[in-house]
Amino acid sequence: MKPWLSKSAVQFREQVDDSFPERLRKSDGWIGDARHSATRSDHNPDESGIVRAIDIDSRLDSSQQLSIYLADQIRVCAKTDKRISYVIHNGFIASRIMGFKWRRYRGINPHKRHIHISFTKAGDKDGRPFDIPLLGGKI
Repeated sequence: MKPWLSKSAVQFREQVDDSFPERLRKSDGWIGDARHSATRSDHNPDESGIVRAIDIDSRLDSSQQLSIYLADQIRVCAKTDKRISYVIHNGFIASRIMGFKWRRYRGINPHKRHIHISFTKAGDKDGRPFDIPLLGGKI
């Protein structure tokens, strides 16, 4: 089965691209490489071919500080938007498990060059815009 990206992930990436058209995209990605395929990862297609994770390069602007704010706004949005499963950035993770509070991420990759966003099955066919201030939302 041919892999495809969940509609919520596509929408999120489009909002980032629209909000930061000049950003670098070197660390962007969605489908897992060989290293990912050897592990359990939302970058790997599930049995239906759906990939539920994207990476967004942290260089949104020349300061590289906006990625910290964006990651935090994703975290806040995820408290009410059931399409977001978790976010990892700069050595921290926020997920539903701890009420989307930041905690140290102990994985191999600290995600300093990109923001990792994983989505739930609720976002597979839900491409509504995300209500995130840096991406044009109001929260």
